[in-house]
Formats: sequence, C-alpha cells, structure tokens
Amino acid sequence: MNGYTPDYLAKLKSIPKEKFLFGPSPVQYLPRLSKELSPEGGVKVWAKRDDCNSGLAYGGNKVRKLEYLVADAKKQGCDTLVSVGGVQSNHTRAVTAVATASGLKAVTVQEKWVPINPPLYDKTGNILLSRLMGGEVRLNQEGFHIGHKEATKEAVESVKAKGGKPYYVPAGASDHELGGLGFTNFVVELAEQEAQMGLFFDTLIVCSVTGSSHAGLLTGAVAEGKGRKVIGIDASGKPAETKSQITRIARNTAKLLDPSLEIPDSAIILDERFHEGIYGIPGPSTIEAM
Repeated sequence: MNGYTPDYLAKLKSIPKEKFLFGPSPVQYLPRLSKELSPEGGVKVWAKRDDCNSGLAYGGNKVRKLEYLVADAKKQGCDTLVSVGGVQSNHTRAVTAVATASGLKAVTVQEKWVPINPPLYDKTGNILLSRLMGGEVRLNQEGFHIGHKEATKEAVESVKAKGGKPYYVPAGASDHELGGLGFTNFVVELAEQEAQMGLFFDTLIVCSVTGSSHAGLLTGAVAEGKGRKVIGIDASGKPAETKSQITRIARNTAKLLDPSLEIPDSAIILDERFHEGIYGIPGPSTIEAM
C-alpha cells in the first residue's frame, strides 16, 4: 500500500474506543469439524475466538462493540449505561461488566425474550452476574423483538429523574450510530493476522439476531475490497426484521466511515434455514448438530 491508508480506515482509526480486549482475538483451526464437513479436505474451518479475549465477565462479541459505545458515553459525560435484553442476556451482562470496569452505573431491562419459566431462571446465570457486578436489573414481561423498547425509554427517564446522565445502548449494542464499528475493526484485525499467517479467509460466518456483528463484518469486507463473503445465520426467528436491521446498520456504518462506500444488496446474505421460528429455543436440527 506504500503507506497509503484508505479513507474508511483512517476514519475508523480516528474514532475513540476503550480497551476492553486483551488484544487481537486468537484464530484457531478446527480440524475435526473441517473433516466432518469436508472429508476430502476442500473446506478448512477456523474460529476467531472473541469468546476468550476479555477479562470482563466472560467476554464475547458484545465487548468488542461496547469499546466504541463506552468511549462515546464517557465523551458525553454520561454516568449510567441503560440497555435491554432477555432475562439471560449475554449482552446485558457485558453492558454491566464494561460499565462497572469504567466506573459507570448500569441499568438493564431484562425482558421475557424466551417463553420458558424454569425454576430460578431469573435468579441464576447471567442475570446473577449482572447483580453481583452492581447492576440495577429490572425484570419486564415484554417478549422478543429487536427494536427499541418502551421500557428502556422509561429506564432512561428514571435515571434522569434521579439526577443521573444516562447513555442508551440498544439491544445487542446494535441499532446505534457506532454499533457496527467493532466488527468492522474485526475485519481489519483479521486481515493483519492473515498477513502474518499467510492465509485468506474467503467466507466469514456469524450468528445474526440484532445484526451489528454481521453488519460490521459486512462493512469491513466490502470496504477492503478483497471479495470476502459474509454469511449470517439467522437465530432470531424473525429473519425479515433481522435482515432489515443488518442492512440499515451496515449502510449507516459505511456512510459514517466513507460517504462513497456502498453496501450492495447482493452482499447481504442471511441464511434462514436453521432457526426454529422462535428466539432462544433449540429445535431438532440444532440439537442434532450439537
């Protein structure tokens, strides 16, 4: 590149972010899964392990996204992160973790996204971790959808009423101006690892629900211009909503980074074959795969 930095990359590097990750997440070859899926060896499956790349409450993909949102919250002088998810949401656990680590408060609305009610469901697991980390947890009976919620608006107003300054984090840290940046940067990080490893990963596969992980990968892949394909696997059970949100986030992220960068319809791939028509409930095909 002779020292040249593309416009989108220069803009991406200029946007403030916190450091919640240990560094680039490791890339691990999966030989047995590769052999199972491709006995002749034509397909090699690797995993980029964001699940083990942070010391904050078990890490995961949300932490990468929240690096940008927390930096923005602090820049605005906010003192409380307000967000929403299911009762056992990984996202709200991550929001509480990054808030606590950053000296902020967290208020999370925990809705009934999964229509089950086993004993202690709202007292153990992720929701217990959020409470242990000092988060204010508010249980709510609203069911699953990926849009913006009335209960979070009420939570934002209640923080203001007590003299606080809230910062709203949408479900999955997704439908937000900065929501796609974490996984756009993921592609930049991966390209640097590929150069070191002498490899090129021609297809990225990701679970898609609220959509910003998929959208960020898509933006990064289109921006770098190497022909890399991004495939989302719908797990929302509402693929039309999810695809619409992926498209919106990807195009908004692209516009933020480079107004000339366009995300074509043909690049937005959401595989609808594997959801069971409902969020959070595994069906026979999922159980068989496991």
